[in-house]
Amino acid sequence: MSEFSRRELFQRGGMIAVGMMAPPWLAAVARTDLVKRSLGGKAPSENVLVVCQFSGGNDGLNTIVPYADAEYAKIRPTIGVKDDEVIKLTESIGLHPEMGGIAELYQEGKVAIIQGVGYPQPNRSHFRSMDIWHSASPTGKMKYGWIGRHFDNELLAGPVNAISGIGLSVEKPRALNAKNASIPCFASLADIQAMVGNQDVERMLREIQGKEAEAGSATRAIQMANNTALDAMAELQSRLSTFTPQQTYANDRFGNSFKQVAQIVASCPLTRVVYISAGGFDTHSNQIVNHGRLMKQFCDAILAFQREMEAVGRADKVITLVFSEFGRRSYENGSQGTDHGAAGPMMLIGSKVKGGLHGPHPSLTDLDRGDLKWSTDFRQVYATTLDNWMGSDSGTVLGEDFTKLDVLEA
Repeated sequence: MSEFSRRELFQRGGMIAVGMMAPPWLAAVARTDLVKRSLGGKAPSENVLVVCQFSGGNDGLNTIVPYADAEYAKIRPTIGVKDDEVIKLTESIGLHPEMGGIAELYQEGKVAIIQGVGYPQPNRSHFRSMDIWHSASPTGKMKYGWIGRHFDNELLAGPVNAISGIGLSVEKPRALNAKNASIPCFASLADIQAMVGNQDVERMLREIQGKEAEAGSATRAIQMANNTALDAMAELQSRLSTFTPQQTYANDRFGNSFKQVAQIVASCPLTRVVYISAGGFDTHSNQIVNHGRLMKQFCDAILAFQREMEAVGRADKVITLVFSEFGRRSYENGSQGTDHGAAGPMMLIGSKVKGGLHGPHPSLTDLDRGDLKWSTDFRQVYATTLDNWMGSDSGTVLGEDFTKLDVLEA
């Protein structure tokens, strides 16, 4: 079917939601008042939070390595990082040998490693555990995502810019879901170029909605929201064209993601949250090769991103929060890998973090059914980030108050 005949068909059918032809992010933006222009005043916080998700369950023991613990070598005789390979941070704790980029930032005091993070009654299911992390609600009592609820709170104070929160993902993470706010999510910045960078495509997306519906009708509301969504994305496209990353980013998932984050943060001063994710961390087998590759990709990318932020003068305004839905079992399996576990490390990276190791490394002998025990609730990290970085109200967003961690500079 030609583009003209398709458009003609849509017009004959009356108002058509843009979501039928556009990527998911456009339909999501169209459903809410988040597409309204900001009234202009200074935002409560100019800080930016980048959330980086390791999907699949990152092996924390081979990321933050207790190399001096004799039990470590005993339970991981094949896949354990050797003493002469580990990047030593202290006399007992080190980094995976492929984490040179993080090691460089750590020595500069720009990496806060929070050890033993988890939640009560941990779940080893990818789906359920990720759902818990995204909703910040192990019991399921809190609806929507923790970032989405943050933006719902922001809306109570007035309109929020359409690009305040952005997701770079094929599917919208639950963390970005909200009751009233809508956070655009798209696979890559190329989506924007394809949809609104091409004038013919943009015109078609506006025309397929048909004639303007009656004022006050539901159809008219959707039409207006769709057009405003396109306006917002056009604004983003215009801003992105003003900046070209100067650092070198590898052509892999992490490299491409952080390159795009750099473009957004450097060119869009009203953006407050950018969410990215990368899979491959479910290392049941052949973990040495696969995990090492992922660690190198991530660490090279985050180093390039940090240097980019420093070069454009945004380093004091940006931190990156790194998490995975769970760690791996303490011991290796029979396939040179590890199975689903519980507690694991989180990281906060940026010029305004209090670098170093925070919290005790989990015991390798005092285990919970073979799993590492948690000592820090992940919601403490969220609460610290919400209150001390984003200028939010963590008690409202998370549904209760959590003890903050001393991991951020004032």
